[in-house]
Amino acid sequence: MKQFSKWFTGLAIAMASCGVVQSANIVVKGSDTMVILAQKWAETYMQKQTDAKIQVAGGGSGVGFAALQQQTVDIANASRKIKATEIETCIKTFGKRPTEYKVALDGLSVYVNSANPIKELTMEQLSGVFTGKIKNWNQLGGADAPIMVYSRENSSGTYEFFKENVLKGRDFAASAQPMQGTAALLQSVAKDKNAIGYGGAAYGAGAKHIGIKKDDATPAIEPTEETITSGKYPIWRYLFVYVNPSVDKGQIAHYLNWIRSDEGQSVVKNVGYFPLPKNLRE
Repeated sequence: MKQFSKWFTGLAIAMASCGVVQSANIVVKGSDTMVILAQKWAETYMQKQTDAKIQVAGGGSGVGFAALQQQTVDIANASRKIKATEIETCIKTFGKRPTEYKVALDGLSVYVNSANPIKELTMEQLSGVFTGKIKNWNQLGGADAPIMVYSRENSSGTYEFFKENVLKGRDFAASAQPMQGTAALLQSVAKDKNAIGYGGAAYGAGAKHIGIKKDDATPAIEPTEETITSGKYPIWRYLFVYVNPSVDKGQIAHYLNWIRSDEGQSVVKNVGYFPLPKNLRE
């Protein structure tokens, strides 16, 4: 997916259309995992709404939550759930708990270089690799070569999700190389034959994802729409947007409803993530 190889720190485009709702500026910030999706939502929506102007930026889920707390954005994108401390800060700032919307499903893929013969790993092996307990590919049936671990920066929701759900709260290896954005991480993995990293399902150009096993007794599962929507794939998650309830009206409410509509969810699938089941769109 070459069109996904870059993420932009900002996007502001205005396009004319049918004038269903009043004009407004909507500022969106947060998850780097979601930035390609947020861009495509904005572009598609602005083609249909008169004078709608949506500005999109990445930076990480934590950055999005901080901006929401500071009331410098309308919508915060997040690849993890909001923390209790972040909710408390929002309540102190604008007096209300942010409204949470699930907007897509994602399978967090584990990527290795395309030349790596490894095709599958268990969750326990993944934990060993990313915590530094397993240091050489020959411990996993691969070549006699040191494992080069690439991770995300600690403001990333993907980093926190992986740490909580794969590492079970343990720290990443001290040698892990933090990368700003999944696209940058994948570029590094694609260039390094001994590398391993992780990221959202919509990325992956130049590298290959591996099958994940819950344990030695279960088969390896690929991150597909069927395995992710059914929960069979071990590392799946929701993608979220959060909004101050006080601004969840007018154009912003219309936009959020559109994101969760059939049309908005078709954008999710086209980008490479997975649409929400209809019962989760309310």
